[in-house]
Amino acid sequence: MSEERFGEFVLVRRHGDGHVAELALDRPKAMNAVSTAMARSITAACAALGEDRDVRVVVLTSTHERAFCVGADLKERNSFSDADLLRQRPVTRGAYTAVLELPVPTVAAVHGFALGGGFELALSCDVIVADRTAVVGLPEVSVGVIPGGGGTQLLPRRVGAARAAELVFTARRVEAAEARELGLVDQLVDDGRDREEALELASRMAANSPVGLRAAKRALRLGHGLDLRAGLEVEDAAWRSVAFSGDRAEGVAAFNEKRAPRWPGE
Repeated sequence: MSEERFGEFVLVRRHGDGHVAELALDRPKAMNAVSTAMARSITAACAALGEDRDVRVVVLTSTHERAFCVGADLKERNSFSDADLLRQRPVTRGAYTAVLELPVPTVAAVHGFALGGGFELALSCDVIVADRTAVVGLPEVSVGVIPGGGGTQLLPRRVGAARAAELVFTARRVEAAEARELGLVDQLVDDGRDREEALELASRMAANSPVGLRAAKRALRLGHGLDLRAGLEVEDAAWRSVAFSGDRAEGVAAFNEKRAPRWPGE
């Protein structure tokens, strides 16, 4: 396993053959509260991972024992003028967008608190694995703002408009069992097992064609919310991008020869 640090607060680990990358939030003294500096580091790490053709899946984790991420750094913001806040906005927004727009499948490993921007980072991933200590929520209206890292758009896409409205308007925190029941998280695992289970899931994903994974994610993301006819056009375009690839040829050959594929990744 290799490690690379992006700024002070983000650590990237590449596991095994490098096909699974772990983006670890590593600001333990602040329970991973997203400061301006941390937002820049998340954006930089995602840019590097997105350009790395060896990376097939990214897992978003936390090094803090009791929190995934508690959201925006309100201590930092308390010192801001209105002009400071306005200048920070594209920086923080860029971090959430960078996770959301990673071109490979993404898995969030959540334990403890995942609140506000912390939960929005998880919502920006394709799959959320949570352990039974997880507490999630979007409490922004309780401090006079709204979810600004994608929460008002991503949450209703998961749980429907009315459920999302109830959660956002009440600002309530949701514990793990209810979060799984409501669809706020996708898999619920034993205490302390979120990272291991997420990495295992990522490894199963990463065994598949890197060309296929990127195209499938593109079709899923771009087609969501479109009418069926338009969505099928998105799917067809993604299919055409892989149909004549080396991965497709290798996948068919490996199937017929009853062996594991050796993906060329092109």
